[in-house]
Amino acid sequence: MVALLVIAVLAILFFLLGIRIIRPTHRGLIEVLGKYRRFAEPGFHWVIPVVTRMYQVNTTEQMVNAEPQEIITNDNLNAKVDAQVYFRVLPDEKSVKASQYNVNNYQIQIVSLARTTLRNIIGTLTLKSANSERSKINTELLQTLLEETQSWGLSIVRTELKEIDPPKDVQETMNKVVKAENEKIAAIDFATATETMADGQKRAEIKKAEGIRQAEILKAEGEAQAIQLVNEAADHYFVGNAQVLKRLQTTEEALRNNSKIVVPANGELVNVIGDLAGVLPLKEK
Repeated sequence: MVALLVIAVLAILFFLLGIRIIRPTHRGLIEVLGKYRRFAEPGFHWVIPVVTRMYQVNTTEQMVNAEPQEIITNDNLNAKVDAQVYFRVLPDEKSVKASQYNVNNYQIQIVSLARTTLRNIIGTLTLKSANSERSKINTELLQTLLEETQSWGLSIVRTELKEIDPPKDVQETMNKVVKAENEKIAAIDFATATETMADGQKRAEIKKAEGIRQAEILKAEGEAQAIQLVNEAADHYFVGNAQVLKRLQTTEEALRNNSKIVVPANGELVNVIGDLAGVLPLKEK
């Protein structure tokens, strides 16, 4: 009875030791005595302990850092370069097998390949062009990795060039150049704004002068028209009475200049003014 109990416990333990669970993010390769036997999809699997072994492979997107390195550019400057590579193992059986049997450690291999490729690419560029052509460097790095990892069962998703840092003294010089350029642009903008404002003030003064000139012209035209109307009235109403017209104008001018007029005690103001102007006095009714 005890022997049966021991056998049962050992059988249960043996069964439990052979249980393997694969998550949806992984795929499995099952080997028997070191020889590939079958491909394992996500879910429950049981293998013979000791004799059978399962290797699980992550098939989600992963990232490796190419690690910062000093690269000599084409203009003989030491640039500190760092990049990241995003990749994933394809989930089909052939690709998963290739990631384990065609390359020793694909993560280490990718880092080494990325560093070598960056040295080859950036070594042909000047520091300035390397900073301005980051997208081109990323594209060339991605293309090289895709070609070199075709037999590894990988998909290189993208590459990101994190930084291209020049030496400290070069960086300080570049900062001074950028500052000088910004100050130059600011000075040009200020000069342009000042010129625009001055031009606006000039146009405003011109418009003001034009307005004054137009007002003077209108005033002169009004006075000319008034004189013409007076002349027409004189020609119409004072034909043959030029002397009377002259006396009227003289009287008008005297009254405008506040000249004093003595009015007799028994006289009418209107008759006195009329007499001055040479006009017959009003008759009493």
